[in-house]
Amino acid sequence: MEELVDAAVELIGIRSTADRPDDLQRALDLVVGLVGPGFPVRRFSSGGKPSVLIGPPSPRVVLNAHLDVVPGEASQFAARREGDLLYGRGAHDMKCAALVMAAVFRSLAPKLPYPLALQLVTDEEVGGFDGTGHQVAQGVTADFVVIGEQSNLRVVAESKGIMQVRLTATGRTAHAAYPWLGSNALLTILEAVRRLMERFPVPSEEVWSTTVNVAKIETGNTAFNVVPSSATAWLDIRFVPSDADLFDRLGEIAGPGVSVHLDAMGAPHHADPSCREVRLLQEAAESVGFDGSLLRKHGSADGRFYSARGVNAVIFGPGGDGQHGPKEYVDLRTLRPYHDALTGFLRSLTAG
Repeated sequence: MEELVDAAVELIGIRSTADRPDDLQRALDLVVGLVGPGFPVRRFSSGGKPSVLIGPPSPRVVLNAHLDVVPGEASQFAARREGDLLYGRGAHDMKCAALVMAAVFRSLAPKLPYPLALQLVTDEEVGGFDGTGHQVAQGVTADFVVIGEQSNLRVVAESKGIMQVRLTATGRTAHAAYPWLGSNALLTILEAVRRLMERFPVPSEEVWSTTVNVAKIETGNTAFNVVPSSATAWLDIRFVPSDADLFDRLGEIAGPGVSVHLDAMGAPHHADPSCREVRLLQEAAESVGFDGSLLRKHGSADGRFYSARGVNAVIFGPGGDGQHGPKEYVDLRTLRPYHDALTGFLRSLTAG
């Protein structure tokens, strides 16, 4: 895997965030170049986000990887190795997994008795609608999908859904010295947030339940001595399937005087844990020394675009920690087992 580590250092050095389209393209071109010639490459673009599908549009299996990352400090884009750990933005989420998938595809695609495809996208961190979502809408499908998000070689067959919501309220402005002459829109929003957090409190430990993150609260005020006449709260909601109707209930929960606006919505992801492909993937993980057990993910991933079409899609990736944080790393000791497990899984499908 040393050659792959060198490529990972180069890929991590590309600041492929949503606001840097040239770097998104550079990251994509680097991985496509590593796959090499001899494969059909179909290029897509939607919302300014490029993506590719290497291989046929309706393969037996799709290996899916995203090359975009969340923003970080400049130092995080200079990968550093400490023993068996490789630190850097995207090391774990999920540039190293993408490189392993590219290597597996390059090696196996010409040899397998069924069609295999590699799907590379650049917008997963901002919703996935212009990458995997766009490709699926354009007719790309598969019998089974493996998404290389981090899982320490466990198999994720279920993920929460996502809602990005804005709560807005309007009031009446007044001089802050005479608040009774106005109506403070910010207090209305704060009460709505309080009601929501009372309904969905922040868990003290990991639990499979709906959570609400208050990402931002703002008003149009530019001075201290003004009663705000408008206010907005941004919410990131990760919901379990039993709360699939939550958006319809948000207005009632938030209370009077609050409008609810949906900015983005992604359904929960689910794959049949008893299907043959999931069992074979678990066995492949076990064969390289990992337990391959099933895992639920609290974060949303691009598998939801496939599961919405009735296609089983799972997350299966290497080990590491700290994704989206200042000390993100991939555990290099898991890359060879990850490579071998993917290889073993894809070969095992030929038996049936």
